[in-house]
Amino acid sequence: MTRRPAVRQVRVPLMVRAAHAAAALLAVTALAHVLWSGLEQRGVALAFGALVVVGELARKGGTAGEGAAEEREPAPLGAAGALAYALLGENAGHPTHHGVLQVVAVTVAALLVGSVPHLARGRAPTPDHLARRVLTVAFAAVLFQPLYNSGQLAELIGHGPVYALWLVALVALTGLCDAVLAAALVRARTRWPYGPLLRDELRAKRGIGSAVGASGAVMALAVAVAGLWALPLFCLPLLLTQLSFSRYAAVRTTYRQTITSLARATEIAGYTPQGHARRVAALSRAVGRDLGLSGFDLVVLEYAALMHDIGQLSLVDPVRDGATAALPAVEQRRIALLGGAVVRQTGVPSDVAVVVERQADPYRDQPLTARIVRAANAYDEMARGEGPGGPLAALERLRLATGRDYQPEVVESLARVLSRGGLAPVGG
Repeated sequence: MTRRPAVRQVRVPLMVRAAHAAAALLAVTALAHVLWSGLEQRGVALAFGALVVVGELARKGGTAGEGAAEEREPAPLGAAGALAYALLGENAGHPTHHGVLQVVAVTVAALLVGSVPHLARGRAPTPDHLARRVLTVAFAAVLFQPLYNSGQLAELIGHGPVYALWLVALVALTGLCDAVLAAALVRARTRWPYGPLLRDELRAKRGIGSAVGASGAVMALAVAVAGLWALPLFCLPLLLTQLSFSRYAAVRTTYRQTITSLARATEIAGYTPQGHARRVAALSRAVGRDLGLSGFDLVVLEYAALMHDIGQLSLVDPVRDGATAALPAVEQRRIALLGGAVVRQTGVPSDVAVVVERQADPYRDQPLTARIVRAANAYDEMARGEGPGGPLAALERLRLATGRDYQPEVVESLARVLSRGGLAPVGG
């Protein structure tokens, strides 16, 4: 009788569980309310629900991870439709009467229907994405619907240009709420510094996020004047924008795969161990996140870590296990310069080549990205050759060399990253 391997339980952070629970409670309450009292202005609700469904069906297969900012909103048309419904006050000049709970119920129902095909293909949206959508739509509806339905909004600002500015302000506040929540969820899961995460989210809002917000506000204003016929007219530009961003994301993915394939040249030629570049890149990116790097700096760090050994192709005979630390300083410097020259021919940003070229410099003369790659590379080389206690012994050796070869803050950050993921031996 074979024994099944133990399944490792993943502990969900309290912040994430609280966000999921709040979104689930809000969704259940809203659906129960609508089932009990019925839909207000059924045609309007179904039209906006259908728009959200189409947006979900048209989205890319999965939700974005923490990497590319252009993929942070995987269903921009659906998000814009839900936001427009939350900010809708009139339909062709006739006041609407749906409230916050109906906005949430229509959004949740449309999300569930639109996610069915993706779920069947194993590419359903993540719970974090669903929770963010529900909570941010509810946030926008709470800011708008009670004031509008009570008549206070008309008394305060009327229906002129100030009304449009009010909608823009609500869109901006909703985008800020979404960015704060998204950064908090990633922070809770990874314990990365909150400030850089929030900067990344806000930077992403300048791309597809601004298109979603603007489209939501414009659709709400257009439906107020022209009725539901305005929906297909104004969703077409957003569909085209979504297509453009999807193609850009595909180009970015292909480019990253090309860099990764180039980095494997040293492994295929037998100069470095299998998987070394990939492991160093993953460690470097995690350490960079832990130290507060974000955006372009993380891209530079990852590419430099992938290609940091490319200069070894100039060696006549491979160094054992690809560990160049034992070579004379002059030889290390030559390899680093040759590696930088190769990197400059790939078309990546020149900052990547600088990081590769300065791998042999004293760490005090290196930029932070180069210090991170240097420490991650040394750890991977040492951990492979230290036997069963490799990871712990490698960390101890790095700590002993912090006065000369490695920045202490980088080594301690590396230790924190490894402690979160466990000190499993690195190999093959």
